[in-house]
Amino acid sequence: MKNRLCEMFGIDAPIFAFSHCRDVVVEVSKAGGLGVLGVARKGAESLREDLRWIDAHIGGKPYGVDFLNPASFEDAAERKFDFDTGLPQAQRDFVRQMLDDAGVPALPPDEADQIMRKLLGEFNFTPAEGQRMIDIAFEHPIKLIVNALGSPSRALVERAHARGIKVAAMAGSPKHAVRHRDVGCDFVIAVGTEAGGHTGQATSMVLWPRVVDAVAPLPVLGAGGVGRGRQVAAALALGCEGVWCGSVWLKTVESEVTPEIKQRMFEAGPEDAVLTRSVTGKPCRTLRSRFTDAWEQPGAPDTLPAPLQAYLWWSLGRTRVERVRAKEFLTYPVGQIVADMDSETSVRQVVQDMLGELLESKERLDRLLD
Repeated sequence: MKNRLCEMFGIDAPIFAFSHCRDVVVEVSKAGGLGVLGVARKGAESLREDLRWIDAHIGGKPYGVDFLNPASFEDAAERKFDFDTGLPQAQRDFVRQMLDDAGVPALPPDEADQIMRKLLGEFNFTPAEGQRMIDIAFEHPIKLIVNALGSPSRALVERAHARGIKVAAMAGSPKHAVRHRDVGCDFVIAVGTEAGGHTGQATSMVLWPRVVDAVAPLPVLGAGGVGRGRQVAAALALGCEGVWCGSVWLKTVESEVTPEIKQRMFEAGPEDAVLTRSVTGKPCRTLRSRFTDAWEQPGAPDTLPAPLQAYLWWSLGRTRVERVRAKEFLTYPVGQIVADMDSETSVRQVVQDMLGELLESKERLDRLLD
């Protein structure tokens, strides 16, 4: 494709794939797009291991990393965070009672402490920890860094550019996109509310052209509700240079989600991708479950700010739920495109299907506008 982002990275198609799974990252890049590894919920050694594995399997194709490093997160490890005293009693009791009433077994005491310690290393998104993760990423031949929450610092942009690494950031509004442009980002990712994970309120149809106009001539990727070639065509028609997608890869054989969560996604409709603070403390679109529903009921306590709500969910909720595969409580960040995810397929097939439908859309428009 004749496209600035294809030329920027030497790729065949401007399909950027966000995934926590290294297998997906490799397969997307090998299929002609660009895989981007999400490093949230990874400790330093886990990140090193994944990047080494990617380097050994990607065949020299370009890839990137996505960092979740909001300045408002506390450094729980530095202040010796204690799950029993650091999380309010009302919220702890609420989660425990919810799962007790549903018959979900508590964690064995000998496992609980080990799990809590591990969580601190995976959820410590402070500037210092973020810098450590970036240092690790710079040891590898990455081609892109994406800042998932907020603008990257000018120092990071300059440091990346000195190594030939491009920098991008996600925006849920034109003003956020302008900030990213002004600190030197090479392109912006406009994220509509249909997206999985942390997102805002504006729909992709409205947001994408507004961001394109706000930062022109800087390239823009359209994100939020992208999983088919027609949606890629829509992004291009609205002025974007390509697409950023994450949810669609969850249905693939290569993805990291468990079979139980994958099956719940196959059964879900668009209304089952809910925007909630119950999982992370920030607005996050995730798969509806008994856990997310419970926080919307009368009498439920307030959700905690990030990262405390994430500590609460992972330490007292998710670990118990996943240990026994309590399907009705299982959740995972996913966008409204989940309604189109009804069966398992491969990463390569997803890319091929996107490009095939994109070509069909172009041919249809050519006929209509001839």
